[in-house]
Amino acid sequence: MYQSLMHLNGAIMIDTVWAWAILGIILLSIEIAIGSFDILWFGIAALSVAIALWLFPEMNTATQYVMFASLSLLSLGLWRFHYKKTETHSRVGQSQGQEVGRIGMVITACGPNQNGKIRFVQGLMGDREWTAVSSETITENTEAEVVAVEGNALRIKSI
Repeated sequence: MYQSLMHLNGAIMIDTVWAWAILGIILLSIEIAIGSFDILWFGIAALSVAIALWLFPEMNTATQYVMFASLSLLSLGLWRFHYKKTETHSRVGQSQGQEVGRIGMVITACGPNQNGKIRFVQGLMGDREWTAVSSETITENTEAEVVAVEGNALRIKSI
């Protein structure tokens, strides 16, 4: 009689463990598809309840639900509290101010009515040669300093 009761309890335990495990896997699969990091914590909590139920098969249903709810909300709350959102747009290839002050060699003359070109020894924002604009006339083979970034061109002044 003891074996049949244990077998019956074992069968019930396995069914409930599998239910929690399948729920956890489904939630994690949804998280992978969506990528919001909100559902992740519910999936981990469901898998944690499945493991706890496997270790402690006598755990009642109310304890399972309380454990799932508390693990889910606690981990989600901790994540949101410690997670700092960063800018959502990429600034790759865009000026962030570190170009101002760089010195290069003018390779095509530029002036108030003519765009020129400036070359840098070390690349600047991914390229060594840039379109240059200036309010003063700057001849070829003159060193110039970047004073501003204006769209796709660099505003320069002779030094």
